[in-house]
Amino acid sequence: QRYQEWSQESADRYAGFAAELAELTGIDIHHERPGGAILCLGDAEWEAQKRLNEAMAEQGGGYHARMVERAELERMAPGVRFGQEVVGASFSEKDGHCGPLYLLRALHAGFRARGGRYRSGAAVRNIKRGFRVETDAGAFEAPKVLLAAGNGIPPLAGHVGLNVPTAPERGQVLVTERVERFLPMPMGNLRQTAEGTVMIGATQESVGFDTGTTLEASRGLARRAIRALPALERLRLVRSWAALRVIPPDRCPIYDESESHPGAFVATMHSGVTLAAVHAARLPEWIAEGRAPDGFEAFSARRFDVPAAA
Repeated sequence: QRYQEWSQESADRYAGFAAELAELTGIDIHHERPGGAILCLGDAEWEAQKRLNEAMAEQGGGYHARMVERAELERMAPGVRFGQEVVGASFSEKDGHCGPLYLLRALHAGFRARGGRYRSGAAVRNIKRGFRVETDAGAFEAPKVLLAAGNGIPPLAGHVGLNVPTAPERGQVLVTERVERFLPMPMGNLRQTAEGTVMIGATQESVGFDTGTTLEASRGLARRAIRALPALERLRLVRSWAALRVIPPDRCPIYDESESHPGAFVATMHSGVTLAAVHAARLPEWIAEGRAPDGFEAFSARRFDVPAAA
């Protein structure tokens, strides 16, 4: 429930967050909030998605999604020809999207504009109390330190008395050539970027730290995309790529401060783009001022500290 509320708060903050970044950096992250649909191919997928929506609604947290049959979906997206198997979708008016690469660029620019210094090629080798962070580019000292290195966190966390059990999960994505805008909203694993490319994703694979792409996965993604939107068959694929998500055991974010090393914090999750707006608004006051948001204890890494059986 707390994760739902956290995600909803971020979605509600995103328009203001995008405007703030644009004013500070001049970079448009292309945020839109037209709603979003998860397409259902066949009755089995419809029923499974319906059950998931009902389960999410029962958890509370203001979950907003409803099932729409094909006729209504076609009215919502008049310029889209859906495949014969599409029986409908789960739709939420709360959904939106942005350009992740524009977002990353804007965050880096904003960080520097506010006086931050970014050092690349500085792999951390040790963290000592106080704090002194020893890296390949020299040592850095600060009264507080935040571990936000994604899949690089677990080996670092032990230096400051934290246990952060995350694992990498590979996601592969296909990207088409640029075409005139025809998708009015993100549709599950299909979304059209501001430049006109269509992004088709994404796999969920436990393959360690392998960031390679596979022909098998590309075929599977392409086939399902064409079943959903037959017009995609006419588009050229211009690239495929893979990256690693950061996955806690329960797939929910981890935010915590070390008990043994006060001032050492961790923040990690697989939904960094989705939660960027709420992070920008709420994490600084937690780290700098000690004011944690209500219910934040639900995200503590201590939820994974299960006593061993006697």
